Amino acid sequence: MTDGDPEYDTDFRDRPEAYEIGRSEEGVFKVQPYKDELLPLWTFKTPEEAEESADAILEKYEEYRADGEFPGMDIARKYLQMGYTRAMRYAKYPGGTKYVDGEERDPQQWADPEKREAALRFEERLESVREDEAYQRATEAHRER
Repeated sequence: MTDGDPEYDTDFRDRPEAYEIGRSEEGVFKVQPYKDELLPLWTFKTPEEAEESADAILEKYEEYRADGEFPGMDIARKYLQMGYTRAMRYAKYPGGTKYVDGEERDPQQWADPEKREAALRFEERLESVREDEAYQRATEAHRER
């Protein structure tokens, strides 16, 4: 699959040096083979599904860490982050709709308490990755390359 973006044509397991860390959740739908491995695990419909999803993504993160695959580690972190941010959007905005007619709506406390619970399941795993010294070292080493 390609849309003119070289990320779609690169296997980052084979070419980890080509991976750029990027901002926020950038790359989660592009960086292969990690997208294909992580996207099917990602859901935040209910707190229970979010917990299973976050655990499965964290398990993949740990596999990538054991294999020294920094791009996989970083993309797994981004899926955890995206689980948190997307679920929190639904928690604060009815139907997850932040903008109406181009204007940002005021967030509600809590428009969907179940989605807030789902978000917190992702946040817990996200923090464990961010605090992981192996992740911090791998990030620094990747940036130095």
